[in-house]
Amino acid sequence: MNPSELLRIVDAIHREKNIDKEIVFQGIEAALISAAKRHYGEDEEVILRINRQDGSITGTHNGVALAPNEISERVAAQTAKQVMIQKIREAERDALYEEYKEQINQLVTGVVQRYEGGAATIALPNAEAILPKSEQIPGESHHVNERVRAVVFEVRKQGSKVRIVLSRTRVHFVRRLFEQEIPEISDGVIEIRAMAREPGYRTKVAVSSTDPRVDCVGACVGVRGNRIKNIVDELGGERIDIVRFSDDPQILIPNALQPAEVEEVILCKMLGRAIVLVREDQLSLAIGRRGQNVRLGSKLSGWDIEIMTREELEEQLNQAVVGFSSLEGVSDELAERLVGEGFLYYSDLEVIEPDDLMAMGELTAEEADRIIQQAEAKSLEAEKAAADERRRQREKIGENAEAESLSADENSPDEAGKNGSEDLATSPEPSDGAVSSEGAT
Repeated sequence: MNPSELLRIVDAIHREKNIDKEIVFQGIEAALISAAKRHYGEDEEVILRINRQDGSITGTHNGVALAPNEISERVAAQTAKQVMIQKIREAERDALYEEYKEQINQLVTGVVQRYEGGAATIALPNAEAILPKSEQIPGESHHVNERVRAVVFEVRKQGSKVRIVLSRTRVHFVRRLFEQEIPEISDGVIEIRAMAREPGYRTKVAVSSTDPRVDCVGACVGVRGNRIKNIVDELGGERIDIVRFSDDPQILIPNALQPAEVEEVILCKMLGRAIVLVREDQLSLAIGRRGQNVRLGSKLSGWDIEIMTREELEEQLNQAVVGFSSLEGVSDELAERLVGEGFLYYSDLEVIEPDDLMAMGELTAEEADRIIQQAEAKSLEAEKAAADERRRQREKIGENAEAESLSADENSPDEAGKNGSEDLATSPEPSDGAVSSEGAT
């Protein structure tokens, strides 16, 4: 093998494949040694080295130096070429893997090559990636040649290739869009402190400013909402709530529940629970459709939020005191203290530290364990009762639906003509709702 030609090959591979020259040299050396051992025998000691400066090859066989012409004669060129190609492909795969591994959670742009079975194959500048259906925003679809933005979600080696998985559902996708659309964020003047997202429906973003002269919320929204509009359009109309971050939960939690108006926040630090009191007319707004607002508010603030009216809280407190007092070994004073710390349900006592319970009620370890065991049993009973109630409600709805169907059959057009009456459908009775499985009583 001509030394100057070898150096040209190494340099070309380095430039075209973006692979470090040393890795290419090592791959060629491994290929040459592999080919030599096929001639001399796998158990033979063969060492071959390539001079990084002039491309010359030197080597030994069982400690005896090999002449340059002997290396050329003994090494099968075709075998060496095949092994070399394999090594170079492996090096190319490793380089691609390292490149995209560093880009995990970073924004990339590609073009849709194929769209089959809900999954899109995306052509990136130097690789091919996949955007699975599960990582697409609900309700969106893509077409061939469409430009798509997403974040790198997963990178792993798969045989001789690298599998790159993209995502448009992760919170990092929204974060990168904010950084791209809002210069103050990329400059570090505004910081995204917390995010919570339900893809395709709603995202809450808590921001703060390092410059008191900059309104963090206003800067993110932009003049006439032009900045946030670009992000919403990219997300297919997903609603975005931008709120002001605070280290004080008493301020952050009401902000996280916007647009609902909060009257009071009661923090139960032992449980990580926040009881939020709202007016009756704000109750549904605070909870949100299917609990979405309170669920995202909990994720954003890091607190388990319970929404109640003041009347509901008073009723729950009374029930909790009565329920805890019914447990053997729990005095009225201990029950009051538990409720004062935010313990409202039997299930809360399942997670309390025995040492904390012992300190609160001046109990022995045996007494504390007995109280916790009773609470666990009561919690299981409440869960079973709630499951039974849900089953009864489903059966009741099913019976009403069956009765409605029978009534419709009996009052078909022919029957209606005979009886001289109209078809009247009976509506199922309204459900009373499922009984809470966490109630203390």
